[in-house]
Amino acid sequence: MDIVLRSAGAFVFVFALLRVMGRRELSTLEPFDVILLVVIGDLVQQGVTQSDMSLTGTVLAVGTFGLLVVVASWLSFRSRTARKVLESAPIVILQHGKAIERNLTAERLTLDEVASAARIQQIASLEDVEWAIVEPSGQISFIPRGS
Repeated sequence: MDIVLRSAGAFVFVFALLRVMGRRELSTLEPFDVILLVVIGDLVQQGVTQSDMSLTGTVLAVGTFGLLVVVASWLSFRSRTARKVLESAPIVILQHGKAIERNLTAERLTLDEVASAARIQQIASLEDVEWAIVEPSGQISFIPRGS
C-alpha cells in the first residue's frame, strides 16, 4: 500500500510540475527537456520503489531538475549570450540542392532521411530545394528554389 500511495503522490507532483513548466517546455524536445524527462522517470522510480523511502526526497530531486529547466529557459529568453550557450544554432545541410556533407555528418543525417523529411513537406526532389536547415528543435526547414 505504501508504494501505491507514494506512486500516486509522485504522479500528482510530476503532473503539477509539468503543468507549471508550460506548453513551451513541452512542445519541443530541446536538450534540457530530454534531460528533464529522462531524469524525472529515474528519480520517480527511485523515490517510489528503491531504498530512498522518502517522498520528500523525490519531490526535492524532481523539483530541482524542473526548476533548472525553467531557469535555463528563462536565461535563454533574457540573454543572447546564454542563448548561444544553451541552444544549438541552425545548421545548413543543403545549399542549392546539393548536400553539405560535413554538416550532414555533424548532424548524423543521411540524404535518405533528408529526402524523407522533404517529401513530408511536399517537396518531390532535393534538387528543388534552395536551402535545407536543421533548426535548433531538430526539425528540418526547407526553402524551395524560386522562393
